[in-house]
Amino acid sequence: MPTDEILMEVEEKMESAADYLRKEFRGIRTGRASPGLVEHLKVDYYGSPTDLRQLATISAPDASMIVIKPFDPSSMKDIEKAIYASDIGMPPQADGKVIRLNVPPLSGERRNQIAGQLKKMAEAARVTIRNARRDGNKEIDREQKAGEMTEDEAHKAKDQVQKLTGDYEKKVTEKLAAKTKEIQDS
Repeated sequence: MPTDEILMEVEEKMESAADYLRKEFRGIRTGRASPGLVEHLKVDYYGSPTDLRQLATISAPDASMIVIKPFDPSSMKDIEKAIYASDIGMPPQADGKVIRLNVPPLSGERRNQIAGQLKKMAEAARVTIRNARRDGNKEIDREQKAGEMTEDEAHKAKDQVQKLTGDYEKKVTEKLAAKTKEIQDS
């Protein structure tokens, strides 16, 4: 496998880890209303689990409220059940056409708990990035042993893999810092 392909595969794995972290962070409650808090909730819609965002428009008209307007009014009860079953800690208030969720402010203790959760998520992403580096380096070693890559090419390729690792770990650290600041400031 050529060096370019190995590097591309490693970068794809690292990018998917960073992307997954970004999506996970979107679902973390910061004390400010955001559609990201509920859009991935699974609703039992006619027997199949469906993302809430596929069943309704979700908006945040102000910093303390999320409004969910189902496309199909008959799905209102199913959406309410899904919200109750989730662990978001916001009881739904339905008026027949829309569901409102009031986002309560966070306590200092809760902010610290969330910051700890964020650190664990970021560390999991870093581990995935390092695993991608390890896999890439193993592939480079295999290519070198098979005689398809010279020692200099292998060394250069490993340096590029290490640079990618550093870049993606930096991205994870930046995302963690930004989200932690958002939690502490909200």
